[in-house]
This record gives sequence, C-alpha cells and structure tokens, in this order.
Amino acid sequence: MAGATRGNADAPWPQWRGANQNGIAQGQGYPSQWSEESIRWKYSIPGSGGSTPVVAAGHAFFTCGGSTSDKPGDNTLVAVATDTGKESWRVNLGADRGGKHRKGSGSNPSAVTDGSHVFAYFRSGDVACVSVAGEVKWTTNLQDRYGEDTLWWDLGTSPMLTDDAIVIAVMQSGPSYLVALDKSTGEERWKTERILDAPEEAAQSYSTPLAVKVNSQDVIAVMGADHLTLHEMSSGKEVGRLGGFNPGGEKFFRSIASPVALGNIIVCPYARGATLTAVKMDELIAGKGKQAIAWMRDDLGSDVPTPAAIDGRVYLAGDKGLISALDLQTGNTLWDLELPKSRVGVSSSPLVADNHLYITREDATTYVIGPLDSSEPSVIATNQLADDEPFTVASLVPVEGGFLLRSKSTLYSIAN
Repeated sequence: MAGATRGNADAPWPQWRGANQNGIAQGQGYPSQWSEESIRWKYSIPGSGGSTPVVAAGHAFFTCGGSTSDKPGDNTLVAVATDTGKESWRVNLGADRGGKHRKGSGSNPSAVTDGSHVFAYFRSGDVACVSVAGEVKWTTNLQDRYGEDTLWWDLGTSPMLTDDAIVIAVMQSGPSYLVALDKSTGEERWKTERILDAPEEAAQSYSTPLAVKVNSQDVIAVMGADHLTLHEMSSGKEVGRLGGFNPGGEKFFRSIASPVALGNIIVCPYARGATLTAVKMDELIAGKGKQAIAWMRDDLGSDVPTPAAIDGRVYLAGDKGLISALDLQTGNTLWDLELPKSRVGVSSSPLVADNHLYITREDATTYVIGPLDSSEPSVIATNQLADDEPFTVASLVPVEGGFLLRSKSTLYSIAN
C-alpha cells in the first residue's frame, strides 16, 4: 500500500488527500446532491486560508490567519466539532505573513494528525505540535533554523507524518531540503539537502511529499525542481532520482500538483499541467533511471489539482474542467468528459467516494461524476453554495458519511 500514514487509527482523515494520500473516501452512502438549504451546519472561518481540514477525535482541524479572537495578524489553528459545528478551541502559533497570490494566504498548508496531536505549518516558517485538546506541545520556525523563504509565491506544501516524525519538504530558489522533526519534541531527527539543477522558478515546488512502500521499504517520494527523488524514511538518504521532467530547461516550471502513488507506480503531473509521467519506483531505486518510466503523456495533465488513484485507475482533474480516467499501468484514457464551460477554474483536488468522483470548483460548486464503474460516467449532480466568493481551493473531506467543504469564508458540513 502506498502512502499510509502511521498511527492514524483514531484519525479518519489525518492529512490532505487522506490516510493513503490518494484522495479516496472509505465507506458508502455519501450524499450526491446538496444545497445551502440542506446542509447540516456551517461555521464562519475567523481568517483567511486555503488549507484542507483534517479530522480526528470528533473534530475538524484547520489553519487560518489574519484575525483571531484576541488580536489580528496571527497564524491560527482551529478545532471545530464535526457533529455540531461548534468551535472547541483555537490557538495562535506565530505571526501571519499573509499571502502574495490572489488564491493564496499565509495558511495554505494543511495540518496533519496522528489522532492524538495536530501538526501545523505556515508560510512564516512556524511549525507547531498541538494536542487534540488544544494544548501547545512545542513550536519551532524552519526559516529561523535553516534560512529564509525564497519562494516567489505562497507556501503550498503540506507536512506528512512517519511513525516518529513530521516531514516537510522545502523546495525553492534558495537552500532546498527535506527535514524530519521529532513528533514529541520538534528537534531535528534528520535533514537532507535537495539542491537540484533546475532554473529559476522551476526550482520552486508547492507539492507535498508522499509516504510509500517499495519492496517492503518505507520511502518518501518528493516531486519538484524538475526531479522525482525517493528517500529512506528512517534517515532521509536519497535512494532514487529521476530528472528530465523539464527537458527544455524552461525557467518557470514551478510545480503545484503533488504526485499520487498506487502500488509500485507513482504518477507525476508536471510542466504546468502539460505532462503526466508514471514511474516504477522499484526500478528507479534499482538504478534504471529513465527506463523506470512506465508511461508518459504530453497531451494532458494537471497544473494545480492532485490526481486521485484507486483500483488500477488514475482520476485527473484539469484546471479548466477536463476530467479524465486513465489506466494506471498503461496511461491509456478510459474516458473523459468536460465540465460545463465556465470562467471559474478548479484548484481543489478530486475525491473518489462511493463509486463517484467529486470535483469542487473555485466558486464552491461541486460536480458529482459517476457511476465510475460504467463505461461512460456523466455529471449526475451540480451542487452550489451561497459562499461562492473566490477562491475555494481546499479539497472536499469525507466525514461521518458526509463531507466537509471549506469555501472562502465558511466551513460547511454536508450530510444525507
């Protein structure tokens, strides 16, 4: 199994993209139709941010910035009860640096949780561990430790968890690295430099590392700076590297979408949504280089949304609304369809739930496509909400047979 988060028995949705980091909801009975009148509850978010909520201990945890209960301008971690929508607590975790891009903020990375603690990371470089009861256990700042942020745009990469550490990838035009911080103390367990030959903005990546298993070995996969690298989870040591994702040396190929892994194959969106490359991870570790490439497409891809993968299929959401299902082994298109034409794009990542694919647009409109086991799935529902102000960038989260949807200013609970 690829991408399993450790210690997540009490965390139904422990990180952005779920327990296996592949955008798959477990269980059945999820709603396919909703409106503002049929939602379970909604919560007004006390600040700006684009992070996807994570779920554990009966709560949704998410970050925001810009305003808090007692003073403006703080990074904030919030806990909201999933059954009632009532806020249980919020804590301040450093000064909010705000955002540069119209879709961005100082609170774009999603938190991660092991069921007992929540770990949050902000554009300011602040990293914190907070118990699910709201007690701050430790804080640190990566930029104070290792150097300032040199990203042209807002921080986007989310942390991931191992058994004993929180792992963060910093890929930028300055010092780039992969670092593991002890979950209990925040102290460095290991740090690996990741300085690769990529020009200007192409050296910058907003993607999230994946926890994968290759030949029974626990590995971290990192995509960015024109390269895929594989690292020992226990030490950070690089065990595999594949370049060539930017053969023309384009200066502005920053990467946003994260890869997705299923079994031994990792699928990597790149080139601002122009390419999609599948790599056999065991062959890459064996030193086969480009021979490890299973297939490559240069006629479709995804610039921002990260693909979902299950049952030998990869589901791809293009930024302009082209939705595709590909065979994982061959890369062949099984079907595709276009969402209704709109000037509104797609920045959140697709979710597979109960034989349907859910795609949320930047105006908080969610399209439901299915059934996925048919030869020609179609859009079976279009669900709109009142908070349609740009930009909804957080991804849909399954919880208790329903969903959490974070729009620009509101957290919605959607149930049957």
